[in-house]
Amino acid sequence: MSEVPDSTAGSPRPGPSQGEAQPASPRRAAWEVLLPEEGATEDMAAFLAGILMPGDLVALSGGLGAGKTTLARAMIRELAGDPALEVPSPTFTLMQPYETHSGRTVIHADLYRLRGPDELVELGFDELSETAITLVEWPERLGARENPTLTVELSLRPEFGEEARLVRIDGTGDMRERLERARAVRALLARSGWDEAERVLMQGDASSRAYERLVKPDGETAVLMISPPRPDGPPVKDGKPYSAVVKLAESIHAFVGMDRALRAIGFSAPKILGENLNAGLLILEDLGAEPVTENGAPRPERYAEAVRLLAKLHATDLPTTVPVSEGIDHAIPPYDLEALLFEADLLPEWYAPAIRGATLSPEARGAFRDLWAEALKDLIAEPATWTLRDYHSPNLIWLPERTGLERVGVIDFQDAVMGHPAYDVASLLQDARVDASADFELRLLGLYIRERRGRDIGFDMQAFARAYAVLAAQRATKILGIFARLDRRDGKPGYLAHLPRVEGYLARNLAHPALAGLRAWHETHLPSLVAARPDVDPTP
Repeated sequence: MSEVPDSTAGSPRPGPSQGEAQPASPRRAAWEVLLPEEGATEDMAAFLAGILMPGDLVALSGGLGAGKTTLARAMIRELAGDPALEVPSPTFTLMQPYETHSGRTVIHADLYRLRGPDELVELGFDELSETAITLVEWPERLGARENPTLTVELSLRPEFGEEARLVRIDGTGDMRERLERARAVRALLARSGWDEAERVLMQGDASSRAYERLVKPDGETAVLMISPPRPDGPPVKDGKPYSAVVKLAESIHAFVGMDRALRAIGFSAPKILGENLNAGLLILEDLGAEPVTENGAPRPERYAEAVRLLAKLHATDLPTTVPVSEGIDHAIPPYDLEALLFEADLLPEWYAPAIRGATLSPEARGAFRDLWAEALKDLIAEPATWTLRDYHSPNLIWLPERTGLERVGVIDFQDAVMGHPAYDVASLLQDARVDASADFELRLLGLYIRERRGRDIGFDMQAFARAYAVLAAQRATKILGIFARLDRRDGKPGYLAHLPRVEGYLARNLAHPALAGLRAWHETHLPSLVAARPDVDPTP
């Protein structure tokens, strides 16, 4: 396939310098590609099939013999996962459905013989296309449609060969964004030497990021991270969106800066093998999938190394700004009182009504916020360090082939902030997904304190113990609200299974004298939550 700049054909397939895609723009010209022979058409069909989802419409236009059916046939075979599938032209049947191995329905329609829109109604086109991937030849007979639409216009270009065709590709709304992102991914893979790799979807997380494992024919692997710039949500406080208030990363630049900074001080963050910062794409070293847990419980020796890593990190003099690339820096934001309070308020906003059926008065919510402000204010004034924020079992990979602290692979840190060192210790030892006893937690807290004392003679154990209780309680409070929100707002009920464990952590933390006022508030407004006990197995 050869890309055609400025609507002219004839250039060879672009090299790496031409492959860098920029973020989608509504004013960007359609993508034009020269397909010199049928094999190139099949390659394009496979590429386009990869961005389609149920409910999508593919509008195939062009004159007789332009290759619409050839392209459609190749796309259907790709979607069905069957290169030998018989795909006859639907010229006489008008519509031909196909069931794919993934359970998706694909419809191939040829509307050349359509006598009027009433025939579409008789064929049940609207009902079928609502949940199917629909490929339509002669789409001008359809009329206006609301489906996400990929427009593909083919024309013969005999000056480049008997089989040569020029294809002009565009999309509406979300489809254009998907197309641009897919083009950027393809260019990055080619530029980085991973274009022959199989792409295998990996399990995602609670964010908008997506991950794929890349597997070369020789077995070498890497991870493709797809993290487009975060669009601003609605304003939630002082005209700012939620992400800005709680200091979440707005783009992939934060990940890149923290990744390189962690590697620079000797920690096992994944090496960056390829990048397109504008499109939010990275190819990362594959650190594997060896966990620090076993059967839902901590592996003590692995958790001990993870604790030692934090002690070393927190005893290191760290900058507040890290380089991303030449001329671009990332300023690590402060985990300030505004962010901590807004996160804590997720409990009365989401958890209390959704899980406990409690409607809290404005006075109760105001008192809750005031108590948290009082508990947190002294911690904000203490010296800050890199707070990775998601330092817990799903984001830690054990690397047995390495030595020392390098055996702990760290893979999630784009939302890092400058905060109190106790936060990440609490994140590890009070993991929402891992059963661990209070005794095990105390033993590892003791290990952290010994390690910090060995590296910092001025370390204040009592002040740290207080900060740990307060920030562990704040984190548990926030997580209860987030998990309830993931269920009610985002339709992700799987996180509710972890609520009893997090409720137990909160009850444990509220027993600290520094949180006496908040414990009394819970006893008044959410008494069953304060009474919760950790539902954990004995220490491994």
